[in-house]
Formats: sequence, structure tokens, C-alpha cells
Amino acid sequence: MSDILFETRGGVGIATIHRPRALNAMTLAMYRAFAPVLADWARDPDVHAVVLRGAGDRAFCAGGDIRLIYDARAHKLGPGDYKSEMFAEEYRFIRDVHRFPKPYVALAHGITFGGGAGLSVNGRYRVATESMAFAMPEVFIGSIPDVGATRFFGSCPGRIGVYLALTGARIGAADAMYCGLYTHHVPDARLDALVDTLAHIDWRRGAQAKLVEAVLARFSSPPGEAPLAALRPDIDRRFGWRSVEGILAALQDETADWGRSALDAMGRASPTSLKIVFELLRRGAGLELEEALILEYRIIQHLLRGDDFYEGVRSVVVDKDRRPRWRPATLAEVYNDDVETYFHTLGDAELRLD
Repeated sequence: MSDILFETRGGVGIATIHRPRALNAMTLAMYRAFAPVLADWARDPDVHAVVLRGAGDRAFCAGGDIRLIYDARAHKLGPGDYKSEMFAEEYRFIRDVHRFPKPYVALAHGITFGGGAGLSVNGRYRVATESMAFAMPEVFIGSIPDVGATRFFGSCPGRIGVYLALTGARIGAADAMYCGLYTHHVPDARLDALVDTLAHIDWRRGAQAKLVEAVLARFSSPPGEAPLAALRPDIDRRFGWRSVEGILAALQDETADWGRSALDAMGRASPTSLKIVFELLRRGAGLELEEALILEYRIIQHLLRGDDFYEGVRSVVVDKDRRPRWRPATLAEVYNDDVETYFHTLGDAELRLD
């Protein structure tokens, strides 16, 4: 299909997300096209590595196409429902990326949000370019950072993962590497040459990883200083509280630009999302990817039964008025018992990854 392109070149399977006008947002049909190809490449002895790219100059992948999920809002959750199947198949695909038996190299340039993070951060080799803008802004659409973010935000230094999850802050390559989200920095202008060099490797069985790592090392360059490294003591202090309300109160005393931006961002987010995300990161410490995906799927399915997700998508994507009417409208109205319901089991509808 034209929305995602596949080729094999010199022992490398190359997939290109090809929706540049939609910022390479992924759809269910694209995951269904990619999944069997990835499985074939895993089995094919003539494919030694896989590269994932995004078409165009603006984005690697802006995440899932949430407008299609919004359009299915009236459908009952379950088998045959776009919403349920989109998240289930996306998460299974991300599990396959994480467990892929051969070198998997994601080349993240430009906008890398949501599902784009899932397709890159969960792989073995994650290349960030100088144009990459990484963010998980789901709290602004009444959702949660998912696609394994429970695991990879939990592994960030100090409280930086909590900060990124609650504010949707954008970071560049240097910060993304400081956080351990990406493994290499390669300039945008060298990506084509990098892919071409990978395709011309003289492959030796059992040495594929070492050969790929040698090429990545040749093309990599320092990304510069990471602003988050200098901010970490302040972030740890302000985001080290045991509640969202405590964090907001601490941010009231922060005079630096980053703190004012964080306070403003959290003020625009869904109060329900903020409290769920805070609790999710607390409970999710140390989870393996599969465990994180099962927990995230459970919460997402509960959110899809409510109002805030659709209201958030309406305000950002449909009407674009940026004036969501959250229900509840304030943190004080989101009680602990309310948050707990989002962690309740789905029974037979739980995500199956076997």
C-alpha cells in the first residue's frame, strides 16, 4: 500500500512510512500491512537488519491517526471496533519491534510523537537527528502516554520521565539521548548515506549486530549538551512530590522559564489524565514492555468509554479551537476512587500478547 513502502536492499529490509502530508501518522491498515512484512523479515535468512524511516522533511511519525479513532467513537468497544483493534494491533506490533531478533534501526527525524516514539524507542537502535522533536503530548487529548512509555519514561534519570509525561514537553536529540531514549545522533543530511552503507555491508552470520553498530558509530556525532541535564536538580525537586497537586504547588514557586511552561502545560491538560498518568508511572516502575503495554491498553480502553479523549481530539484535531471542556474540569473533582477505576481489569477483553 502507498501509505507504507517496503523494499529489500543488500540484506536490509527498509520500511518507509509514507504519509508526509499527515505527518506520517499511522493507521490500523498500515500496522496490518507492516506486521506480516516484519514477520517475514525476521524469518528470511537473506534479511540481516531492518531500517524504519519516515517520508518527507517534517516528521518521522506523529503517532496514530487519532481522527480515525474519533470517527469511530459511537461504535461499541470490542472485536470489529476500530478503536479496540487499532490499539491492540499497534501494541502487538510494538512488542514485535522490541523483541525483533535482528538489528532494528529507527531513523527519527522531525516530529516524533506518540506512536512514533513507540516505533523507535522500543527498538534496539534508535537514531535521532538534529531536527527531531520528541514528545508524548497525550494529556492534552485526554489520554495517557502509551506505546510503552510507562517503561521508557520510568527509566529516565530522576523525575524527568514524570516531567515529560505530565507536561508533554518537546525535547531534541541531545535530551533524548541523555534520557536513554535514543542511542545515536546522526545529522539529517547523512541519513541516506547511512542507509546506503548499511545496505552494502558484507554480512556475516552471527555478527550482524556488531556490523550495524560499527556503521552507526561511523555516522554518529555528538548531539551537543543536553539542557535537561542542567535542569534535572530543579525538575527532581519540583516533580518529586507524591501527588499532582503537590507538583503544581511546587511549580508555583518556580521562576525559571521551564517551570512556568510546565505549569501552563499542566493547566491545559485533562485533570483526569494528569492523575491517571501520575499513578501509572508510580505503579509501572520496573515493568517489562509487555507488562506496560497490557496496563496501558487497559487504561486506554477505560478512557475510550468516557468523554475526555473525544473532547480532547475534538479540540485539537476536529474543531481545532484548543478549548477542551474537560469533565471533571478540575483536579479537586478527580478523586482517588475515580482514578482506581481506570486500572480495573478488562476481564476477557484484556490485551493478549501471546
